Amino acid sequence: MSRLITLPAVLDLRAAEPLKAQILAVRGQEALLDVSAVERLGGLCLQVLLSAIATWRADGQALTFINVSEAFASQWSAFGASAADLAPQGQLA
Repeated sequence: MSRLITLPAVLDLRAAEPLKAQILAVRGQEALLDVSAVERLGGLCLQVLLSAIATWRADGQALTFINVSEAFASQWSAFGASAADLAPQGQLA
């Protein structure tokens, strides 16, 4: 069973530590990250998410982004992060 984590509208410096804690709390399990509400993605939260993708891949678990908002997708790409990481099938190595 996948664990669902709903991300807040603003992923800024203040959101980074709580985001990290939420994600690490479900390590070792398949996880769904609902990013439908995200309006702003900051660099530190991007790093947390990229680290989570790498960690889940290393653990052989699925980490799937669902309900990707247009704002999240465009800011993700603006940072130069791979859109393939947002694809449902892109989480397992």
